Amino acid sequence: MRVVIDTNIFLGACLGSGTANKAVAACLHGKCIPLMGAALLTEYEDVMGRHALFKKCRLNVIERDELLDIFLSVCEWTRVYYTWRPNLPDEADNHLIELAVAGGADLIVTRNLRDVGHGELQFPHLRVISPEAFLKEI
Repeated sequence: MRVVIDTNIFLGACLGSGTANKAVAACLHGKCIPLMGAALLTEYEDVMGRHALFKKCRLNVIERDELLDIFLSVCEWTRVYYTWRPNLPDEADNHLIELAVAGGADLIVTRNLRDVGHGELQFPHLRVISPEAFLKEI
């Protein structure tokens, strides 16, 4: 199973959120293949650099960087050659759909179901699900 793990799930794993943590752990244990692309990596790095988000984090900055490096080591790098522009309510989320389509993903795992799952352009093979639903599937 090929998946796109949204930034909010990785952030949740760093902060110790149970289901987000388990979703990232499933990737690390080889239960699925997470996809990574340039836009998503940029977003991950941006969020990881927002130190105010991590004031109550169980991981220090070095541990968070190590977790990201380990996660990236299991990701399949995917180049997006064609931008579909699915016109999601939040334009900044379009890259998730584009990455998923380019990499042949089955799922996008996110907490932002309201925005990511409601584009004008639909891809029938691609589902947008919560980490709870993802854990039930694997």
